[in-house]
Amino acid sequence: MKGLPSRVVKTLTTGALLNCDDNSGAKVVMIIGVKGYKAKKNRYPRAGVGDIVICSVKKGKPEMKKKKVKVVIIRQTKEYRRSNGIRICFEDNACALIDDSGLPVGTEIKGVIARECAERFPKVGSIATGIV
Repeated sequence: MKGLPSRVVKTLTTGALLNCDDNSGAKVVMIIGVKGYKAKKNRYPRAGVGDIVICSVKKGKPEMKKKKVKVVIIRQTKEYRRSNGIRICFEDNACALIDDSGLPVGTEIKGVIARECAERFPKVGSIATGIV
């Protein structure tokens, strides 16, 4: 997993709802933990674009509901600044399901994903319809 070239603002905390934009069967997931987060006392774990989070499936196919899954965040509504000076934000918070080795569970992603996520996870970037 590569490092990010830009400084992404981490605004998604535990309890945040994300739209699942791939065809894995989950529709809405809720963040219950952030992988690799170095905690401080009385502070909620936070995540941003390109981070791996542990989620619980809230809406979707009956066999997917109430399962714990790993997802990677592909879009966030809070704007962040890239190293070339451009500020970028999206209309929704979205994610894509991955397995333990970082490969996507679904076969296509129905929207655009951030370039930071595509550079860190090339297989997720290859099944996306567009990269911004």
